Amino acid sequence: MRADGLDLRVGRRGSGPPLLLLTGIGANIEMWQPFQRLVRGREVIAVDAPGTGRSERPRYPMRMGGLAGVMSALLDELEVSRSDVLGYSFGGLLALELAHRAPEKVRRLVLCATAQGLPVVPPNPLPALMLMTPARYYHPRLLKLMIPHIAGGRTRRDPDQVELQAGARLLSPPHLLGYAYQLYAASGWTSVPWLRGVTQPSLIIAGDDDPIIPLANPRIMARLMPTAKLRVVKGGGHLFLIDEPESVIEDIHAFLED
Repeated sequence: MRADGLDLRVGRRGSGPPLLLLTGIGANIEMWQPFQRLVRGREVIAVDAPGTGRSERPRYPMRMGGLAGVMSALLDELEVSRSDVLGYSFGGLLALELAHRAPEKVRRLVLCATAQGLPVVPPNPLPALMLMTPARYYHPRLLKLMIPHIAGGRTRRDPDQVELQAGARLLSPPHLLGYAYQLYAASGWTSVPWLRGVTQPSLIIAGDDDPIIPLANPRIMARLMPTAKLRVVKGGGHLFLIDEPESVIEDIHAFLED
């Protein structure tokens, strides 16, 4: 589907009120499968971000505001006037930016394994360095080496999780330049000056074993956002929506149906 001058790969399934899923950095829509199969009573809309999966890479890098503009244009093309939005990691930044710039298009926010941007409590150095490269999307050995350090939680504790996730992750790796563009979009980004103005009802979900997003950051977000609730996943890592979606799906359903 074409939106804001870019060809985007979009998946739609189910029926009911729309739920837009915004993925983590470099991710493709196949990676949503463990979570998506548990969603009920919703039309789920998933999209490969520009430069990832099978979506077109923009000619020039965009900041987060530009990417939010693409998502807003996509909703227009889909004839979705208002949607719930679930943002995961990098997708959480994008979801916040969309809610800030086009508040009339976002009914409720679910923010998973994400942060408020600068100032931020930094992640552990090793997984942060590993996140700077898309290598884990390109070779199963690199995936096996890197992802337990990046993910923490169940993926680190259970060796079978890497194999279970490998097929979807390796299927449509991001463009190298597209991944770099996403790093550029996130670098220096912050929501802090306007976060109190995000008034959509919001559910923040965070794992307490996330090497990338220390729990202090979601706690800061919950304090700054006037309508936010925080749910902490005990033992949850950065990939709890993929490696243990059953631990949070009922919380998400209850929040969206409230």
